Amino acid sequence: MHKFLSARFDERLAERTRMARELHDTFLQTLQGSKLVADDALENSSDPIQLRRAMEQLSGWLGQAIEEARAALNSLRSSTTQRNDLAEAFKRATEECRMQRPMEASFSVVGDAREMHPVVRDEIYRIGYEAIRNACMHSRGNRVEVGLKYGPDLAVLVKDNGIGIDPKIAKLGKNGHFGLQGMKERAERIGGKLTVASSADLGTQVTVVVPWGNRIPTTKA
Repeated sequence: MHKFLSARFDERLAERTRMARELHDTFLQTLQGSKLVADDALENSSDPIQLRRAMEQLSGWLGQAIEEARAALNSLRSSTTQRNDLAEAFKRATEECRMQRPMEASFSVVGDAREMHPVVRDEIYRIGYEAIRNACMHSRGNRVEVGLKYGPDLAVLVKDNGIGIDPKIAKLGKNGHFGLQGMKERAERIGGKLTVASSADLGTQVTVVVPWGNRIPTTKA
């Protein structure tokens, strides 16, 4: 069973690497080219107002798509091209948050790092990265705490002191965004569990816990 899971994870790792390469070589370049066309049309436009509004909207959408794609590419590459880099990757994500927003951001590690399959590590990182990004961009708080714990289970905690999550968004997600449901699905795929506690008074705390053993296939050092 363990060999079967390892082989399946190896296949997924190869596919993710291919997708990262194609995303960089084709998708991002196409979006950037499209945005240049839209910006040029806006600058030299003598067409009706309706066309200008449409081009403004297109430019905004493409700009957002580029930033989202870059974020996805960075998170994918950073967790699959290095070994046992969860602590370093989360530390970088925490520092990025502090640079982008006037927030007090802290990161801590408890326990000794352990090797795990890159795909499992990638899923854990993507969950934590999204939680950090949400706290930084949407919480309206001034403090975020990120913790990584190597113990009987592997645990990641992201906590902010912001306004909490709108119950409707927490339940249904937000159009065009990864969403809590997607984070839960990632956790379930590797045998883990995601919990979210949120209120307007206490902010939001996201925790993902993944048991060791067969559910976190390890790699040889």
